[in-house]
Amino acid sequence: MILLSVGSSSSSQIAAIFSVTLLLFYFSEATLGSPCPINGLPIVRNISELPQDSYGIPGLTHMTVAGSVLHGMKEVEIWLQTFAPGAATPIHRHSCEEVFVVLMGSGTLYLAETHGSFPGKPVEFPIFANSTLHVPINDAHQVKNTGNEDLQVLVTISRPPIKIFTYDDWFMPHTAAKLKFPFVWDEQCFQESQKDEL
Repeated sequence: MILLSVGSSSSSQIAAIFSVTLLLFYFSEATLGSPCPINGLPIVRNISELPQDSYGIPGLTHMTVAGSVLHGMKEVEIWLQTFAPGAATPIHRHSCEEVFVVLMGSGTLYLAETHGSFPGKPVEFPIFANSTLHVPINDAHQVKNTGNEDLQVLVTISRPPIKIFTYDDWFMPHTAAKLKFPFVWDEQCFQESQKDEL
């Protein structure tokens, strides 16, 4: 800490102001400015202040509302995702339960029809505002905005952090699916947490 010597009462006031400024700067950087903002989860937050990004997925805006890597959640993780018209998740599967609540827009859930050596031709389920859907554990699936407006979903998954197996198409063998862990929105914070443990 830097103290200026301009008199006893004014130097203690300056020191106090400087200390408070440092704390506010640290708090704002730790909670808002950093891509890995919070270790722990405050009781009340304004989600409009949370970081969001496409993470290289065209037409997607992803926000981790409550996460494992970001916030230390152990049992569930919650995302807010917005898909522009035509945008979609990759075809993928994961060993966790997943529940979607469609907040606005419309689209299609594609869900694997068979449980053989590859996903196979998917079954199509229309999704719309105020609908909810769940994806069974390890079933290959894809969510796509097939409407003309943004599709926004609130997603809850179990057993975070998520390990995703991605497919190039519906007929790619399960054994050829590519493991992606940590997933794109957890990569930077996961790597930082690994450095901290060393």
